[in-house]
Amino acid sequence: MARRSASILSRLLANPPSPFAAPSRSITYMPRPGDGAPRTVTLIPGDGIGPLVTGAVEQVMEAMHAPVHFERYEVFGHMRRVPEEVIESVKRNKVCLKGGLATPVGGGVSSLNMQLRKELDIFASLVNCINVPGLATRHENVDIVVIRENTEGEYAGLEHEVVPGVVESLKVTPNLYGNLVANTAAGIAGGTGVMPGGNVGAEHAIFEQGASAGNVGNDKMVEQKKANPVALLLSSAMMLRHLRFPTFADRLETAVKQVIQEGKWRTKDLGGDCTTQEMVDAVIAALD
Repeated sequence: MARRSASILSRLLANPPSPFAAPSRSITYMPRPGDGAPRTVTLIPGDGIGPLVTGAVEQVMEAMHAPVHFERYEVFGHMRRVPEEVIESVKRNKVCLKGGLATPVGGGVSSLNMQLRKELDIFASLVNCINVPGLATRHENVDIVVIRENTEGEYAGLEHEVVPGVVESLKVTPNLYGNLVANTAAGIAGGTGVMPGGNVGAEHAIFEQGASAGNVGNDKMVEQKKANPVALLLSSAMMLRHLRFPTFADRLETAVKQVIQEGKWRTKDLGGDCTTQEMVDAVIAALD
């Protein structure tokens, strides 16, 4: 699924649409930063279930001996700004894998998710919404790629609270509506918990859960360690292709799909009751 998405995104980024005049960007192909050599990737586990699902990715990468080394940074949504050393790490490594970061509401506070996108000029979001074999859905043969502008509109961080509990945006563009389309398409295809995503610019890329990327779960899910790792595992397959490791990407994606299709090990949102670790163990076993 990620290979088709990369092709579509590469065509889009060749001439990024914008209602505003913008400096030209030189984009040739999504995996531009990589050459097949072992790579260091910035890792931001994030809030809530973030450490669980990013930990799942780390385990699977280690199990299949993927040529990827993670440079970990602790960043949390309540921080006023993304630490400068984190920004410098992403600029140096060109690629980041990220769990959810809680987003503050009102008060004119910009989310750290948006800070990252603006600091790194990550202007395009890609979500691939496609049926996963074995996962029952009302609609079949769904294969939708949603590409949206990433740094303008309601999510530009230009909101303010006019009265307690009411937030007004200062500018409206297709950003928010693209996000709504992505979430709706994900729901049709099988749920946000299985949809991979990537955010890219001219020089940098951040991979995270495709739809509802700011999802940090709830306290009960964290305590029971039952977060669904599928979306981030599939996003990691996208990342591996971005880094020009297609064989590793195929192994990971095939293993995840096999576990879902067999149906024995699934988290609650996928119709089961297993823990994150049980699902990770099943994916690792499927790698063989």
